[in-house]
Amino acid sequence: MKQPNNKYNMIQEILEKTESEVAKMSPVNILIAGKTGVGKSTLINNVFREKLADTGIGKPVTKHLRRITKEGIPIVLYDTRGLELEQKVQKQVMKEILDLVEEKKNTKDALHAVYYCIQANSSRIEDMEIELIKEISSILPVILVLTQSIGKPADEFNRYLENMNLPVAAVQNVMSEPYEISDDYVIPRFGLKQLIEKTLQLIPKESKEAFTNAQQADIERKAKVARRWASRYVATTFGVGFAPIPFSDASILVPMQVTLLAHITAIFGISMDKATIVSIIAAVGGTGSATMIGKTLVANAFKFIPGAGTIIGGIISGTTASIVTSALALSYIEVLSIIATKEKEGESIDLGLLERLMRSQFKKNLKLNRKELKTKDLEFENDDALNDAYNTYTELEDEQSSIPKSAKLKKVVQNFIKKHKR
Repeated sequence: MKQPNNKYNMIQEILEKTESEVAKMSPVNILIAGKTGVGKSTLINNVFREKLADTGIGKPVTKHLRRITKEGIPIVLYDTRGLELEQKVQKQVMKEILDLVEEKKNTKDALHAVYYCIQANSSRIEDMEIELIKEISSILPVILVLTQSIGKPADEFNRYLENMNLPVAAVQNVMSEPYEISDDYVIPRFGLKQLIEKTLQLIPKESKEAFTNAQQADIERKAKVARRWASRYVATTFGVGFAPIPFSDASILVPMQVTLLAHITAIFGISMDKATIVSIIAAVGGTGSATMIGKTLVANAFKFIPGAGTIIGGIISGTTASIVTSALALSYIEVLSIIATKEKEGESIDLGLLERLMRSQFKKNLKLNRKELKTKDLEFENDDALNDAYNTYTELEDEQSSIPKSAKLKKVVQNFIKKHKR
């Protein structure tokens, strides 16, 4: 890989490599079925990122099927439009589904699963609908998604469907969006993470990474997948035959770290522009050239890694390089988790706070011992690391909101002058 000449080019390379990683993913293809008005679009917009049902390109493929895609999101959805239960319409829809499945079979566009949506508060399923579900289940795995699942009746409807022993893969109650009962009481969204888990059990292995990228309902899962990949990458890159290098040559770490950060970004599948990545990388690499980032990272690490500062001649061992790169990966994942959460909730992101968060988490992760670095990706039943990142960002937000506007403006001007003097 060509060594980047400056930090801006490094950022561009991260973005280009991220696009390349996403392009290589085997897309996941899902059929969304159900009668009109059961909440299919709401489900799609809350399970998948970037309001896919509203902003994706919906292209009619048949009279009753619409293909929904969006550039940069490795998923294809087929939505049944205007599905009613008249026998004539049902037969036509089923024929269109059969033809689609047959046409795409044994290709990268093959359908993997079906979400059949039923409104839970209807508490009933008609015979015609049962027949349609059975027919679809004979060719594709089906998850019955009970939308708008409010209260005890929804749970009872779930049990009723389970007892029917329909040939489906699963039945899942969901509340796609928070439901306001009163000004003082709101039922939070639920069931989406379980739907993600059940879907991953059905789709082929080669499409799991694409599904992780496309979904936004389970940010912790994205972080878990990214951590596991990063830990394997670091172990392979630095654990096998990584020769010690002089501190002055620390810039050779940069190409490896570009690959690392690009793959993590691809796993998360969030909208990242150059300014965002510049802010995050600047937190640990300073504002110098890209060739200095490796040196800056290691120099920062020397302060926190026991014994590293006493290395004669500034020799960087494989272990030191591994610790530095692991800390970089873990911190980057924690910051992306914040970005993904804010993006999902439609909230704005403060780049200055992200920079401070990245610097804070990097220092903390450098102090972890080797055992913690290896096992941190498994600490997900009670993930203190992500909770710490969320809490730190919230504290930074609260701290910033308490600063007078005049002081904030003065700080912005000072930073601008400082950066443009270099």
